Amino acid sequence: MPLLALPTRALADAGGERSLALHHTHTGERLAATFAAGGRWLPQALAVLDRFLRDHYSGAVGRMDAQLFEQLHALQTRLGSGAAFEVISAYRSPHTNEQLRRRGGGGVARGSLHLQGRAIDVRLPGVPLAELRDAALDLRAGGVGYYARERFVHLDTGRPRSW
Repeated sequence: MPLLALPTRALADAGGERSLALHHTHTGERLAATFAAGGRWLPQALAVLDRFLRDHYSGAVGRMDAQLFEQLHALQTRLGSGAAFEVISAYRSPHTNEQLRRRGGGGVARGSLHLQGRAIDVRLPGVPLAELRDAALDLRAGGVGYYARERFVHLDTGRPRSW
């Protein structure tokens, strides 16, 4: 399987290895993966990440935008943290998204970027939530939502915006 070249808008140093450690708060699963090396994304690692970040309600697996992994890596580097990101939500199937919208509770958009694998909700142990939000805003790499009461930051690869 050929390696994929990183687009020019990649956030991290294109020459080195880039890895992530993740802990999914709903499934209890943990993962450490090198997702890029030598200026290329590693397709097998991306597939493992897709499966890990599946819809935890239905088990449906979507294709995650690798730019999210670049954002997470850049944030971890910027914040100097070696902790695993705690994942609250990543890919969402259309059925799950609609069910969550019907329940109310807010924060679930009809056209959510979670549906496209372009959004992830996380926190980083040892890093205050507001500090994680501020670092994400400084990246200007996509949308940043701050959910202090729910204790997570939403990151996406859409246009830069915040709420």
